[in-house]
Amino acid sequence: MPETEKKAPRVINKSGTLKMEDNVAETKQVRDIAGRKMDRRNRRDRVKADVAPKEFDDITIAVDRVSRTVAGGRRMRFKALVAVGNHKNKVGIGVAKGNDVTTAVAKATRKAKKAMVTFNMDGETICHEARTKVTGADVLIKPAAPGTGIIAGGTVRSIMGLTGVKNLISKSLGSTNKVNIAYAVIEGLRAQVPRAEWTGNEGKKPAKKAEVKEAPVEKKAPETKKGAVKPAVKKEAAKPAAKKEAIKKPATKVAKKSVAKKSTAKKEDK
Repeated sequence: MPETEKKAPRVINKSGTLKMEDNVAETKQVRDIAGRKMDRRNRRDRVKADVAPKEFDDITIAVDRVSRTVAGGRRMRFKALVAVGNHKNKVGIGVAKGNDVTTAVAKATRKAKKAMVTFNMDGETICHEARTKVTGADVLIKPAAPGTGIIAGGTVRSIMGLTGVKNLISKSLGSTNKVNIAYAVIEGLRAQVPRAEWTGNEGKKPAKKAEVKEAPVEKKAPETKKGAVKPAVKKEAAKPAAKKEAIKKPATKVAKKSVAKKSTAKKEDK
């Protein structure tokens, strides 16, 4: 083939796009309008960063529209109530306002993280009963046996779902305002005192569970087959009876009388 002839470029689609070799792709650099080099960003790295586990989980309990009267009329805004927790013994709530829902939720989340409280737990329930009042809200929370679950209303259930409490009984006895109920629940959790610090239990160590000892297994004698002769059992020989020691009897009265007669006979001879 003459040197002037060149290989025709390979067309890979109808639009006429040419296939780029790997060595050319490695050296190619992307530049902006001004001719400056642009770094190639890998989208996969950004996806991995978003999937990373979060330290705290949050939930939006309520979003309300509020208004404020100004000189020119009414100004509408949004109020958000957000709870944050780590599914263990840390939880917090925050309330914030914003011109739109996204701004209000973001501000409330930041406030909730700053106002988190740490409370005491007894296994998967709370340590003791607590009744707290915040303005018009009156909330009662009680510990429950394993397997009971969370028996509570919407606001209390949302907050407890972000903690490690799995068994709880709750009752709202006052106002139905969600913000006040949320603050009352936080105060009830903050007031939890561990069992070791109860009145009368200071300095006492928790009682150890009694260990159940297994009964010794009795060994069964090996079963004999029908027709088999049982081995004879040797009987121990009877021990000879111990000889009774001869008991010496005291002198009888007859001997005493004979001695007395002899003494009287000697006197008469004299």
